[in-house]
Amino acid sequence: MKTILKFLTLVALLCGSTFAAERPNIVVVLLDDMGWGDFSCFGNKDAQTPHVDRLAGEGIRFSQFYVNSPICSPSRTALTTGQYPQRWKIASFLNNRADNARRGMANWLDPKAPTLARTLQRSGYATGHFGKWHMGGQRDVDDAPAISEYGFDESLTNFEGMGPKLLPLTMKPGATEPGKIWADAERLGTPVTWMQRSQITGGFVDAAISFLDKAVAAKKPFFMNVWPDDVHSPFWPPVDKWADGKRGLYRAVLMEADRQLGKLFDHIRNTPALRDNTIVLVFSDNGPEPGAGSAGPFRGTKGTLYEGGTRSSLVAWAPGLMDKSKVGIHNEQSVFAAFDLAPSLLAIAKVAPPPGVTFDGESLASILLGESTASRKAPIFWRRPPDRKTMPPSPELLPALAVRDGDWKLLCEYDGSEPQLYNLATDRGETKNVAAQNPDHVARLTKALLAWHNSMPPDNGPSLVDSLTKPGKQKQPDSE
Repeated sequence: MKTILKFLTLVALLCGSTFAAERPNIVVVLLDDMGWGDFSCFGNKDAQTPHVDRLAGEGIRFSQFYVNSPICSPSRTALTTGQYPQRWKIASFLNNRADNARRGMANWLDPKAPTLARTLQRSGYATGHFGKWHMGGQRDVDDAPAISEYGFDESLTNFEGMGPKLLPLTMKPGATEPGKIWADAERLGTPVTWMQRSQITGGFVDAAISFLDKAVAAKKPFFMNVWPDDVHSPFWPPVDKWADGKRGLYRAVLMEADRQLGKLFDHIRNTPALRDNTIVLVFSDNGPEPGAGSAGPFRGTKGTLYEGGTRSSLVAWAPGLMDKSKVGIHNEQSVFAAFDLAPSLLAIAKVAPPPGVTFDGESLASILLGESTASRKAPIFWRRPPDRKTMPPSPELLPALAVRDGDWKLLCEYDGSEPQLYNLATDRGETKNVAAQNPDHVARLTKALLAWHNSMPPDNGPSLVDSLTKPGKQKQPDSE
């Protein structure tokens, strides 16, 4: 009998059908428009983020982690699906129907897309989404699928998603009555709770804690997204923490977001059933808004394919799952991206990928858990948002495509012209274009990049190039 029980236990482990206590919980915290250099553990001297810093001290920091787009909706799509967002015709931020059509984009993520949440849900996980969605349901797009259709048992979102939501009240110093923004979003799902914009991250945290407590009581492993609005503009810190100027307001919001997220981190850390069996990932969806956050040593901002637009600081915390000798290290070697997280987290959860699905991301569980400093094998490709030939206030015309392969980074136009080549091992700030000195690297990377670009569904980026570059015909997209 003992032999049979041991055999059945082994089978269960191999199949991913372990007891709830043995299946890791997964928490993905995705900030909005935060720069690579904004956490104090990544060098910020002007603002302190002690709660994230403590996670980093008990986990691992990654310096060469990327997102798959320099703007929110496609970045979130890649994280959600494990695939390039262009496969699902989401190439820039989702806006109103007319603007989506103008840019050759879908109005929402196709519910047929593979999602990490749905795969985990089908394997017995409780699943929740708390925070910004922005993959369907915004402005005049009021018939998008509910967040629950993507595999979530519970959801609470903001004005850019379908379903129950928190909407923002605003207060400035000296004001006697709060203002309201995005009031029209009430029609995109109920119930609606109005609360101070400066406290909404805490509102999402409270909902997330309630959700995970229920999962623990039910003896179910859980997966949840906590995706706050912070630190996206407009900046609304608490009135008693108001600051001067755009950068000052941004720093105040950043520090307040860290404080409110700290409640979630402390709850997980201080709950015995969670501390040693939970992995928490914290990063941003893209680089900083110009004039607000800091990209650290990197060139570029949100909306650009330079490192500052696509490289994100990543903190991974899993003290009970990680190699104990690697806790607290700074991994500066591993090159990987957000679309690698879906297959990696499935591997950590011992859950098989959905049948028939091919991820663009690679399973790199050993890197997240500190067992390896390897990198993904395939290059990472990017296509710029079709509406971002410039990123105001800069008039600089931006490259359309980019690829990172090893230490090399190539940027060029849709036809391969105007190549820019950088060796990131010696020039991480992308200050010296060495394309002329390295024609073989340019030819090799251009060929691979154009082959990838042509394999993806097209958007209207190429047709926008002419209108954006002809004098007198500049058109910038609607505000996000």
